[in-house]
Amino acid sequence: MKVLKFGGTSVGSAKNINNVINILNSYVEKDTVICVVSAVGGITDKLLLAGNLAKNKDASFSEVFNTIKQIHLDIVSELIPVKNDSVLDFVNNKLDTLKSLLDGIYLINELSPKTSDKLTSYGELLSSYIIAETMKSRGLSTELKNSQELIVTNSNFTKAEVDYALTNKNIKDYFNSAKQSITILPGFISNSKSGEQTTLGRGGSDFTAAIVAAALHVEQLEIWTDVSGMFTTNPKLVKQAYPIEKLSYQEAMELSHFGAKVLYPPTVQPALDLNIPIHIKNTLEPESVGTIISNDHINSGVPVKGISNINNIALLTLQGSGMIGIPGFSKRLFETLSQEKINVILITQASSEHSICIGIDENDADLAKTAIDKTFENEIALSKIDPIIVETDLSIIALIGDNMKNHQGISGKMFSTLGKNNINIRAIAQGASEKNISAVILQNDVKKALNCLHEQFFEIKTKQLNVFITGVGNVGEKLVEQIKQQRKYLKENLKINLRVVGLSNSRTMIFDDEGIDLSSWKDQLQKGEKASLQGFFDGIKALNLRNSIFVDVTANYDVANLYADYLRQSIGVVACNKIACSSNYENYSLLKRLSLKYNAPFLFETNVGAGLPIIDTLNNLIASGDKITSVQAVLSGSLNFVFNNFDNSVSFYDVVKQAQSEGYTEPDPRIDLSGVDVARKILILARESGLEMDLEDISNTPFLSESGLKSESVDDFFQTLIDDEAHYQGLFNSAKVKNCQLKYVAQLNNGKASVGLQEIPEGHPFYNLKGKDNIVMFYTQRYPEQPMIIKGAGAGADVTASGLFADIIRIGNK
Repeated sequence: MKVLKFGGTSVGSAKNINNVINILNSYVEKDTVICVVSAVGGITDKLLLAGNLAKNKDASFSEVFNTIKQIHLDIVSELIPVKNDSVLDFVNNKLDTLKSLLDGIYLINELSPKTSDKLTSYGELLSSYIIAETMKSRGLSTELKNSQELIVTNSNFTKAEVDYALTNKNIKDYFNSAKQSITILPGFISNSKSGEQTTLGRGGSDFTAAIVAAALHVEQLEIWTDVSGMFTTNPKLVKQAYPIEKLSYQEAMELSHFGAKVLYPPTVQPALDLNIPIHIKNTLEPESVGTIISNDHINSGVPVKGISNINNIALLTLQGSGMIGIPGFSKRLFETLSQEKINVILITQASSEHSICIGIDENDADLAKTAIDKTFENEIALSKIDPIIVETDLSIIALIGDNMKNHQGISGKMFSTLGKNNINIRAIAQGASEKNISAVILQNDVKKALNCLHEQFFEIKTKQLNVFITGVGNVGEKLVEQIKQQRKYLKENLKINLRVVGLSNSRTMIFDDEGIDLSSWKDQLQKGEKASLQGFFDGIKALNLRNSIFVDVTANYDVANLYADYLRQSIGVVACNKIACSSNYENYSLLKRLSLKYNAPFLFETNVGAGLPIIDTLNNLIASGDKITSVQAVLSGSLNFVFNNFDNSVSFYDVVKQAQSEGYTEPDPRIDLSGVDVARKILILARESGLEMDLEDISNTPFLSESGLKSESVDDFFQTLIDDEAHYQGLFNSAKVKNCQLKYVAQLNNGKASVGLQEIPEGHPFYNLKGKDNIVMFYTQRYPEQPMIIKGAGAGADVTASGLFADIIRIGNK
C-alpha cells in the first residue's frame, strides 16, 4: 500500500490534475494507493479572504466567492467534458452552502475559529470530490473517503490536536475492508470528538498523509509538490540551488522549520516515530529523483546539508545590570510570552546574564513589548532593567546538517563569509547538537546571505563576481568586450563566474541582477534609465549582490569622491581613474583603511603604467621586507608617444593631435603635457612605497610654453601649440645636437619626487624606449646597483582595459 499526498499546485489546474491521475494510474498497476489531496492551489487563501471581507461588512466577498466558484466549475468542465449532472449538482450544492456560510458571516460580522474551520474545509472537500469523480469517469477503481470520518481531534479550532488512538483505529478499520484500488482523501480537515469540523493547521494536508501512513505502517510516504525535492536553499533566491537526494528526519525538520515550504514540520513526527521514509517528488517532473527523508545513516561527507531562512522576524532584547545573578528573569519572560500565545523562534543569552535576546514573528512584536514591559514594570521603574528593545525587518538564516558537529570551522566560515559581504549579524544561536547554526540579519540582506553561503558551502569551486562599470567609452568598451570573450575561460579554468550586472555612461544606465547580455549591451544602454552617479551607487546598493565590484573607467572627480561610499558597503573598487589615489593624503589613507575595515578590495594597477604590473610588483617588494631607495621612470605612454614621433619634419601640434585621436592622451591633453598626470603617478608610487606625500610636494618642471600653461580650454591649448611651434622645435634641436632623446622622466630619491622633460643620452635604459612604452626602474636594498626593471606598453585602450580586467581577476582569486 502506498500513501501519496498532492499539494495545492499539483491540483491547481485541470492539466495538473491529469498529471496526478497519470501518476496514480502508474502506481496502481503494482499496489493499492491512498491519495491525499490539498485544495486547488490558492483556494484556501481565497476562502479566508472572502471570510474576512464578509466579517468586515465588505460586500466584495461575493466577487471572491464568484471567482472560487468559477475556478471549480472550469476544472470540472475540462476534466469531465461529457455532461454529468450528478457531479455538477454536487459541486453547485457545495458552493451554494459555502455562499450561505459567507452570507451568515456577513450578517453577524463575526468569523470565529470554529466558523473559519468550516469555511476553509470547502477547499479540500471540493478538490477531492472532483478528482475522485474524474477518475471514476475514466474507469479507475476509485472511492472518495471523507477524512473527517477518520481523523478525530480535540476542539482546538484552526490547529486541532489529533487523538491518535481513535484516529488510528478508524483508519485501520476502514482500509482493512476497503476493496478499491485508489482511495482519495481530502487533506487538512478533521472532526472533533463532539462531531464539529476542525482543521489540522497550516500544511495540514501533509499531516493528514503522515497520520494515515503511520496508522497503516506503510513502507514509504510520498509528498508530491511543484519542486523536485528539498533544495540546498531557496531556489527562487539562489539560482545555483539544487535538490538534496537524502536527508535525515532531523535535518528535514530543521529545514522545514526554517522556511523550506516543501514540508510542514509536524508531518515528520508521525513518520519519524515509526521510521517511515518520506519521499518528496515533483508532480510536474515525476521522473526526477526528489528527496528521501529517513533514519538511514547518511554519510555524504558534506557537513552542511542546507541553508534556510525565516523572514519577518522581530528581535526583542531584555537587558539591564539588575538581571545579573538574579534568578527568575528568564522564567518570567517566557511565561509572559506563553500567556500571550507568542511562539519563540530563537533564543540567545549573554554569559554575563546582562541580556536575553529572543526572535519572534514580527506580527507579535507590539503585543510582546506591551506584555513584557508590563511584567517588568517595577524593575523598569527602578532602572534595574531597560524597557524591552524591539528591532524589526529582520530574518533568521540557518546552516543545517547532522555532520556539522564533526567538522571544525563551520561557524567560522559562516560568519566570515557574511562579514566579507558586509552582512551584519544581530544575534547568533547554536544548540549543543550543532545541527543548526542560526544568525539574525537584516531582511534586506537575505538574498545576498543565502547566495554567498551557498557559494561557500556548495559551490566552493566557483566564485561569482558581480561587476558594475561606469564609463564605457574607449577603454570601458574594450573592457566589456574582453569580459565577454573570456567569461567561458574564467569559469572553466579559474572557477570565476564573472557577470556584468550594471553599466553606466554619462547619459544612461542599466542593471540586470541576472547579468547583462554582453552581445547587446550597447542597445540596452541606449534604452536605459537616466544616469546619475548617486543613482548608480543606489542601484548597486539596492541589488545587494555578493562579491560586488565597482569599476571606474572615467577621469571624473565626482566618481572618485564616491569610492569611500562603495567601500563602506563592502563593494570592491577597481579604478583606472588616478584622482582618488593622488588626492590629499588623508583621503588616500582613508580609502586604504576602509578597504581593510570592510574587506572591500581597492585596486588601481592601471593608475600607473596601464596594464603593466608596476604597483603589484612594488607592493610585493614592500610586503617581502624590501625597501625602495630610488625610482626612475618614464610613466606617460602618451608623452613617450609624442616625443618619439616629434622631430623637425612634423609639427608638435600634429603629433599631439595624433596622440589624442589614437586614445593615448586624456580627453584633455593638458593633463598629460602639463606633467600633472605623471606627477600623480609618481605620487602614487611614492605613497605605495610608504611615503606620506601630497601632489604639492612633487617638483614639476614644465616644458610647455607659457601661453600653453595658461590656456583656458582645450581649443585654446591646441592653438598655442600652433603659435608656439618654434618653442617645441627648440626643445627637439637642443636634444638632437647632443645626440639625446627627449623623455619625460619621473624620479623618486631620498623621499623627494620630481617630474620633467630630460635629454636622455645614448646608452641609457630610457634612450631606446619606443612608441607608447613605459619603463620603471626600482632601486631597492636588494637591488642596489642593477634595478628591477618593468617595461612595456603604458597607454592605449586595450592594455588599460586588460589592466582593469587583471585587477578584477585578482579579486576573484582571493
